[in-house]
Amino acid sequence: EPLHIKEEEPEPSHIKQEEPEPSQIKEEEQQPEPPQIKEEKEEPGLCEKHHSCETCGKSFSRQSHLLNHRKTHTGEKPYSCETCDKRFSKRRHLLVHRRIHTDEKPYSCETCGKSFNQQGYLKVHMRFHTGEKPHSCETCGKSFSQQSDLKVHMRIHTGEKPHSCEKCGKSFRQRSTLFVHMGTHTGETPHSCGTCGKGFNRQSRLKAHKRTHRAEKPHSCETCGKSFNQQSYLKVHMRIHTGEKPHSCETCSKSFSQRSHLLRHMTIHTGEKPHSCEICGKSFNRHDLLDHMGTHTGEKPHSCEICGKRFIYCNSLLHHQKSSLNPKSQEIVQFEGNVTDSDTVKNCASGKFQFVVCQSKCESSRNGNKMLK
Repeated sequence: EPLHIKEEEPEPSHIKQEEPEPSQIKEEEQQPEPPQIKEEKEEPGLCEKHHSCETCGKSFSRQSHLLNHRKTHTGEKPYSCETCDKRFSKRRHLLVHRRIHTDEKPYSCETCGKSFNQQGYLKVHMRFHTGEKPHSCETCGKSFSQQSDLKVHMRIHTGEKPHSCEKCGKSFRQRSTLFVHMGTHTGETPHSCGTCGKGFNRQSRLKAHKRTHRAEKPHSCETCGKSFNQQSYLKVHMRIHTGEKPHSCETCSKSFSQRSHLLRHMTIHTGEKPHSCEICGKSFNRHDLLDHMGTHTGEKPHSCEICGKRFIYCNSLLHHQKSSLNPKSQEIVQFEGNVTDSDTVKNCASGKFQFVVCQSKCESSRNGNKMLK
């Protein structure tokens, strides 16, 4: 019997001979492995952040990332540029910086051909062509193409102004605006007009100024057709039609269509006269100082478009237009009796008046009609 058992034992070897089929082995052994590898990568244990910063508590999955992060606290910048000595905390930042000196721009836009020294700049640039604005404000819903633009926009809602002027203490939402403001203290005007030589502290203001030489006014009002050389001027002008007065005085609640008008009005409450005449030392608000300078220079900037007479002060021009009416350019209509219209009575306390239809383009009669006692 034992011999018979030994003869029947080779059956397992027969089974082993059937196993080594190549296709079966590869299918059974190799196919399960890729999913196992992927599952291991996706296991949360491998993505855990065991390396924590002792200063701020931020965690990282790699020790090398933590070491790089610590430099933000220590201020360590071991990598320096051989050309300008500027230092960086990371080597890759230095490599990108070097392209400024070499003018290397390896990333090009396939749509317009513009080149960039960083791939991130190209990615942001492409949004100008696609119109993509992935960063939205949760407060007002306005969207932006860059995260940095959204961050600055949010300061409108929060009121945050982190950039302060060391000389006057005035604060700004953007660092670039602070730099422009500093020009008011230094008098620096780096942007000059090639036609008249006038200097400006902003490139945008120089661009708008150049349109005065070309008489270019690309921004038109759809209501009255009046054109302007700047979009901001058109925006303010539209408030004449809409009646919008977004700038209110916190003291008396009076509203104004322009912020500059509000600031000028505020001096009534504060009594502030920050602008002094360099000739006689007398103090004024900015608007009155410009008029006052005419007493020294003899300049008369305010002119009547009816008769051409010029005046130093705007109020003198307004008085002239009321007292010296030109019958050729105006039609006077007499009304007898009392007036019951409330708006008219408010402009004429006695209730008797002359209604003057002014055909001129004088600033004081820009509404077309004027009522005089």
